[in-house]
Amino acid sequence: MPSIYTLAVHAGERGPRPDFTPVSTAVYHSVGYLYDDMETLDAIFGGQRQGYVYPRYGSPTVHAFEQAVAALEGAEEAVAYASGMAAVHAALLGAGVRAGSAVVAAADVYGATYALLDTLLGEMGVRVRFVDIADLTEVAEAVEEERPTALLCEIVSNPLMKVADVPALAEIAHRAGAALIVDNTFATPYLFRPLDRGADYVLHSATKYLGGHGDLMAGVVACSAERAYALREQQKLLGANPAPQEAWLALRGLKTLPLRMERHCANAITVARWLSGQEKISAVHYPGLDIHPQHEVAARLFGGRGFGGMLSFVLRDATQSDAFRFMEALNLILPATTLGDVYSLILYPAHSSHRQVAPEVRATLGIGDGLVRLSVGIEDAADIIADLERALHTLT
Repeated sequence: MPSIYTLAVHAGERGPRPDFTPVSTAVYHSVGYLYDDMETLDAIFGGQRQGYVYPRYGSPTVHAFEQAVAALEGAEEAVAYASGMAAVHAALLGAGVRAGSAVVAAADVYGATYALLDTLLGEMGVRVRFVDIADLTEVAEAVEEERPTALLCEIVSNPLMKVADVPALAEIAHRAGAALIVDNTFATPYLFRPLDRGADYVLHSATKYLGGHGDLMAGVVACSAERAYALREQQKLLGANPAPQEAWLALRGLKTLPLRMERHCANAITVARWLSGQEKISAVHYPGLDIHPQHEVAARLFGGRGFGGMLSFVLRDATQSDAFRFMEALNLILPATTLGDVYSLILYPAHSSHRQVAPEVRATLGIGDGLVRLSVGIEDAADIIADLERALHTLT
């Protein structure tokens, strides 16, 4: 009989293969995987057959999440990452962005994406040109002049809520031989599927709406099988893989995505309309409002399903201290640096999401001292409005 030292290590492990199928996907925390013979293991390493050998090469729970995202986005495959920013970086590398190449990108993308392009990739010899993504003439001119490897945009920009006309952008990009990368985090496949309308890569910060409960960090890129193969080979070297527990939480979140998004959209339009009538608010950015510059584009792309749960607004004549006082007065709405949760969340872009963007650039983009971003949750809309109204009363 083996000693207690050996028993403690091996007892209870590697039992008979089950003859059942669990209703919910299992969480596989194992780093290693065993096969009946070395030839099978060799074939998996060589790519001749599917299987699992090491988490950087893929794992069962992560693969289940990838399959679910691919199905929702109408993609052949999807590749998961440890964060949304890892997914952004991977998509750019997958599109062929290297030293000496160029990227044309929306100017008002998420601050970390802006910094990645402007600082890290710029220092590595990538030419980056930022454009007003809503001005198709400006975009076309930039793409024609730069001949970029990739054109990058967000379907709804963060935090100014500009809507990207993906079919038109795809035509512009492909005419120049560039790949179109669309960050679909704000819309999700509930509202829009970029691949159906010409995009080459669609990515998400799964931390946000896909997960939906503020308890995980992950990212994902959906694309063709050929592009996904290249991303997986790249992932083996970069090691930006999500852990199985995060993948399982994200997969669980996906199950209620349409239900949550329906509620987010309904609440957001109600809150946006209310904010538009408040004297202490000088501007409301929400594509569901008729006055939004890209309202017609959003209506055409989103097909009547709603306009998302994200909006931003400007506190009239507010300083940073005014904005902070307003946010501190909120009780229901939480001042957290994330979005897309079941909770309503508020953020001050100038000191958080866009802190890495130079103040003069923020001013040019329209990210001023009075701008706040609101991720409208799934609570009762009347309670959200009551909380905003109470906080507005603190402003003189």
